Amino acid sequence: MADQQALDEVVRFTSDLIRIDTTNRGGGDCRERPAAEYAAEQLAGAGLEPLMLERTEGRTNVVARIEGSDPSADALLVHGHLDVVPAEAADWSVHPFSGEIRDGVVWGRGAVDMKNMDAMILAVVRSWARQGVRPRRDLVIAFTADEEASAEDGSGFLADEHPELFEGCTEGISESGAFTFHDGAGREIYPIAAGERGTGWLKLTARGRAGHGSKVNKENAVTRLAAAVTRLGEHEWPLRLTPTVRAALTELAALYGIATDLTDVDALLEKLGPAAKLVEATVRNSANPTMLEAGYKLNVIPGEAVAYVDGRYLPGGEDEFRTTLDRLTGPDVEWEFSHREVALQAPVDSPTYANMRAAVEEYAPEGHVVPYCMSGGTDAKQFSRLGITGYGFAPLKLPEGFDYQALFHGVDERVPVEALHFGVRVLDRFLRTA
Repeated sequence: MADQQALDEVVRFTSDLIRIDTTNRGGGDCRERPAAEYAAEQLAGAGLEPLMLERTEGRTNVVARIEGSDPSADALLVHGHLDVVPAEAADWSVHPFSGEIRDGVVWGRGAVDMKNMDAMILAVVRSWARQGVRPRRDLVIAFTADEEASAEDGSGFLADEHPELFEGCTEGISESGAFTFHDGAGREIYPIAAGERGTGWLKLTARGRAGHGSKVNKENAVTRLAAAVTRLGEHEWPLRLTPTVRAALTELAALYGIATDLTDVDALLEKLGPAAKLVEATVRNSANPTMLEAGYKLNVIPGEAVAYVDGRYLPGGEDEFRTTLDRLTGPDVEWEFSHREVALQAPVDSPTYANMRAAVEEYAPEGHVVPYCMSGGTDAKQFSRLGITGYGFAPLKLPEGFDYQALFHGVDERVPVEALHFGVRVLDRFLRTA
């Protein structure tokens, strides 16, 4: 069991890591090295020999291995990213990189995404070193750069250039799972991620005839682009249920005493009330227009207009996604992936999933564990290239009013100290027996 020092350290580590500004603005504008050095120092203090690896100067990753007691067991990857999304200090109640601890809460960018989990991993590993604990399986600990952008300097680089460091790993755990979801009716639900939609970030380009704004122009690039973007934004994607989402709907329906009618999923989601948020974004593909670029002067029709679209597709849904894009963009607009990553699916009947469920239930017996599919993606996508099946498991017990999903990339991101203590206890329990 995690000792008191581990409970103290997880709070300090979370605060310290938040104070190290690792803002990832995209396009290579980030420097994770100070946070990587901090993590490596804590791992070395636990008797490990961490490696620091870079594809690009300053974009540092840390990898270490803990030898398990069962040499015949497959290894488990435990990973967290060190970068965070930008935060505008003027919008926050406290400075986003203060790491302030106030009224039992740690404040700052990364408090839930995901320096809290980084801190939990470090606290558990150091606790084991003090107690002489060895896990059953080999554990590969990885702290990565660049997750909040392309992952080219992080997990992508590690998977492509250093696969030997992950020898024997068949499964992995990382962010976005085992947090408390309050349904507004007194129930505490703990969703464990067993899938991710694929990432299809798109660039749409419309070309036409440039000319004077006062003239008739039926080859207007802006008009062509606007029509395509409107068709995408208004498209009703068909229902597609993956095994993970089917399992989620089945377990949630049972929890609420509702007949599991998967022939009318929209009606079922309505009956689930607030709990539908755990599923509704993952029953279909999606394509949301997000950015527009065109023109340089009001009275000049440009010859080109560009839009960007955040597309996501379900496991098994990429072909349908591509075909639909071809049809909706039409003959006058070209589209291409600006970033593409695979969709993932993990079994919910595996021993590893059962162990995660048991660990949560031990420390939250009042909770209800259910599987779910993430609407977005994580570094598990890149590590899947190595045959590693990924789960989202970063446990936090949150009080009513702490909307975990809203705090991701949100203003006033924060995490309660007691949630961190719960996370350390659950993570320790799971990793000892995984």
